[in-house]
Amino acid sequence: MKRSTRFWVAAAAVGTVIGGGAIAATAAPTATNTPLTKSAARQLAQTDSVKVAKAAGVGAQEQLVVKDAVVTKDGLRHLRYDRTYQGLKVLGGDLVVTENAGGDIVSTTKATQARFTLSTKPGMAAPAAAKAALKSQKGVKYTAGDPSLVVYAVRTAPTLAYETVLTGKKADQTPSKLHVFTDARSGKVLYSYDAVEQVAGTGHSEYSGDVALETTEGGDGFNLVDSTRGNQQVSNSDTSTLYTDADNDWGNGQGDDDQTAAVDAAYGAASTWDYYKNVHNRNGIKDDGVGAESFVHYGDAYVNAFWDDSCFCMTYGDGIGDNHPLTAIDVAGHEMSHGVTSATAGLVYSGESGGLNEATSDIFGTAVEFSVNNATDPGDYLIGEKIDINGDGSPLRYMDDPTKDGASLGCWSSDAGNVDVHYSSGIANHFFYLLSEGSGAKNVNGVDYNSPTCDGSTVTGIGRDKAEAIWYNALSTKFTSTTDYHDAATQTVAAADELYGAGSPESQAVAATWAAVGVS
Repeated sequence: MKRSTRFWVAAAAVGTVIGGGAIAATAAPTATNTPLTKSAARQLAQTDSVKVAKAAGVGAQEQLVVKDAVVTKDGLRHLRYDRTYQGLKVLGGDLVVTENAGGDIVSTTKATQARFTLSTKPGMAAPAAAKAALKSQKGVKYTAGDPSLVVYAVRTAPTLAYETVLTGKKADQTPSKLHVFTDARSGKVLYSYDAVEQVAGTGHSEYSGDVALETTEGGDGFNLVDSTRGNQQVSNSDTSTLYTDADNDWGNGQGDDDQTAAVDAAYGAASTWDYYKNVHNRNGIKDDGVGAESFVHYGDAYVNAFWDDSCFCMTYGDGIGDNHPLTAIDVAGHEMSHGVTSATAGLVYSGESGGLNEATSDIFGTAVEFSVNNATDPGDYLIGEKIDINGDGSPLRYMDDPTKDGASLGCWSSDAGNVDVHYSSGIANHFFYLLSEGSGAKNVNGVDYNSPTCDGSTVTGIGRDKAEAIWYNALSTKFTSTTDYHDAATQTVAAADELYGAGSPESQAVAATWAAVGVS
């Protein structure tokens, strides 16, 4: 079995950054109508777009484009739309409308409350915008794609802008697909984000021990393709060829065997698929039944792993010495959950929404790890504990007390939006731990935790299962691209009201837990 150097896993995610609209919390209705199927709900969203536009105050030169539709067991229909203005894509113009089973609009959440009246005539030509985008970036040699006109409305008045995609590779070998938004009149950079989202790490490939894999039989033996999960597959990054094997016995549990990383990648992808399907009835990352592709052994001693939203795929490096692939379960679950975020709320990957984006991946990466119940890698509230990126056995992040890593925030402050998203995520990570387990000292699966509160209060947890359900409901039916921490608090309370009843103990616990991390 030969050695390779790269591996990808398909999953999806994106971030968002604004928060602007209020949502009306409603008690769970006692609808007797049979809930619509997802496809029927999407068709309904298309049919209702004119009605929704009128109710949401969308202007005559704007158009709503259906992004997603979710029907909950109580019959509520959560219809998610992106927006265009005079045919141009609007960044930060998305909205979510909730209808009851009878088709009446119950609530509307908008990423921006702004009215769109701007001219779509640029004050500079596209080549000048590309030049401005390139000039704004230092340290990476980029190639600029053709700029396209968009409307930028993230935490600002709607502004005509050029979106230019810069492609290159950073000094540490990480690919970069930087989307730069420049004012179409002045050339000033308004915002940029890298579509390649990454998590650092290193570790051995025998993270999960001996596991069962679904494969398919081919002409030369067996292929690492899982036909039971949307044809998810694992390929060699160097050659972009699918992994095959003669006897259907894969890897040796050590980093010196090329196939071992592929085993961990396939197992992580399958575990993530199963979690979303079994717990949230989500059929794949995009809820379309299509599986992910994974590539392993990327780069030369590449100590990292990253998610690339442009291809909905996951790439793992081999770490120091090229024999420590970064393929632990929580890393796979984290990165693939970026895909779920991309397909739902689309949280902008900067500011507070970027912190919520990262926290969502930590929350569901942790949830995947707990759901697997693997004896070799039992569930915990530590992020990246197996990959040992710090070289001393310590994890990347601690959900019970995020400040233990020396950089993450454990409490909200007005400066949270100015902190790196991997560190501002600590606020929501802390919230999730407290909501699940409560404050103070506790041992879970042999790991000792001691979670403080920011206001000195004592918090009683409602259990991880309920905490996961509340976060997923808020993500998939309430968050928008610009949701910030205060929006998230309002919308998770609304989610708890929907799931467990208005004013229920669960709803009260959500509000109290947000207060315990400084969000009230």
